[in-house]
Amino acid sequence: MVAPALDDVDRVLLAGLSADARQTNNALAAKAGIAPSTCLGRIRALRESGVVRGFHADIDPSLAGRPLQAMIAVRMHGHARGRLEVFMRQLAGLPGVLNVFLLGGGHDFFVHVAAAGTDGLNAFVIEHLSSNPDVALTETNLIFQHARATRWT
Repeated sequence: MVAPALDDVDRVLLAGLSADARQTNNALAAKAGIAPSTCLGRIRALRESGVVRGFHADIDPSLAGRPLQAMIAVRMHGHARGRLEVFMRQLAGLPGVLNVFLLGGGHDFFVHVAAAGTDGLNAFVIEHLSSNPDVALTETNLIFQHARATRWT
C-alpha cells in the first residue's frame, strides 16, 4: 500500500481526530478552515486510503476490572518464523490483550496485556504463551504507570 500525499489540512484533521474523534464534523472543519462538506470528503478519503484505520474508545483497564498491566516480551523458535503474522493476529484476539507489536531485535513480540490480578496474568502467560510449542521464551514486565499520547502531531 502506497502512503497518500498528506497536506496541511489533512494533518490538522488527523490531529483533531486523534485528540477527540467524537467531535462534530462542523467543529473539525472549523479547526481545519474548510467547509463541513469538504471535511466529510477529506475524512472519507483518509479512511479509504487506510490512513485512518478506525475510531476507538480509550478504556481505562483499571476501572474496567483489569488493574494489572504488563508488557510481555516473546521470542519464537526459529521453526515458527513463517507463522509470526498468524500468531500476532491470534494474540490480538485474546481477552485482555491491548496491543501486540511484531519486532525486530532480540524479541519477536511485545504483548501489552491487562489482567484482573497476578493469577490472571500468570494464567494468560501459561495458557497462551508458555504452553505454545512455537514460543521459546517469555519475559513479563509489570507496568506501573501508562500515559497514552493524546495527539497525532
